[in-house]
Amino acid sequence: MVAAADDVEDVRPAIDAGLARGLVDAQFPQWAGLPMEPVDEAGSDHVIFRLGEDLSVRMPRHAGAIGQARKESAWLPRLAPHLPLAVPVPVEVGRPGLGYPWSWAVSRWLDGETATVEGPADSSSALPMAGFLAALQGIAVEDAGGELGDLAGSPLAERDADTRAAIAALEGVFDAAAATEVWEAALNAPEWGRPPVWFHGDLHTGNLLTVDGRLAAVIDFGDLGVGDPARDLTIAFTLMSARSREVFRTALGVDDATWARGRGWALATGLNAHTHYAAVNPRVAAQTTRQITEALAG
Repeated sequence: MVAAADDVEDVRPAIDAGLARGLVDAQFPQWAGLPMEPVDEAGSDHVIFRLGEDLSVRMPRHAGAIGQARKESAWLPRLAPHLPLAVPVPVEVGRPGLGYPWSWAVSRWLDGETATVEGPADSSSALPMAGFLAALQGIAVEDAGGELGDLAGSPLAERDADTRAAIAALEGVFDAAAATEVWEAALNAPEWGRPPVWFHGDLHTGNLLTVDGRLAAVIDFGDLGVGDPARDLTIAFTLMSARSREVFRTALGVDDATWARGRGWALATGLNAHTHYAAVNPRVAAQTTRQITEALAG
């Protein structure tokens, strides 16, 4: 019997070092002797283990993340040579096994610390981030054999009902009238009228690594796609202050309509994450509170 879609979405397999060790040893015996340690700051989508000195193992926690291993394996080797910051280097894609239902990834380990607002100074974050996005957006979008079909970005308007519900649910926590104004301005802004460009799709501080306080790598390309670049402007409201946002916007050459849509993406994704995780994850609560507050500020 095939599981219903809702049943698949609700699957949350138990993942621990023993399971990861068993999968690696069974499918990639060349690494069976390497030590494996969990990464404490793994995000909400994956459980991550460091394998030896040079590798990482990423295992999806839920169905929404199960396509990342194959997507990164297919696309990052093509994009990486054009980008000024490091990105994951896929090594292998693991198969389901030992009761674990999904594909998983082995990639090169990237050194660095997760970016924080207190980490990169304004002067050292805005320009490198703008440079990365300019390079990503400048890579030619060529549909090789129809491969881009699954990468088409969804329009912001698809989030309307959920975003309005979140605004109402969080009234008293955030200014509902101000949030509604920002959201409606985003929906009413002219759409992206130029050819589609590459976007990361989930660009926030948790998906950036720093070395010595400077941006060094962008990770987690599970939402990689092509379409409107406004969704990547979320980073301006998660990492940057008002001053550095202006530097970033000027360097990237963002027009008013795209900026309005970008604020909308930041607000919508921040509200969604806050409603789902803030009560159980203080770190996410703090990050999304800042993201929503900065999106409201502009």
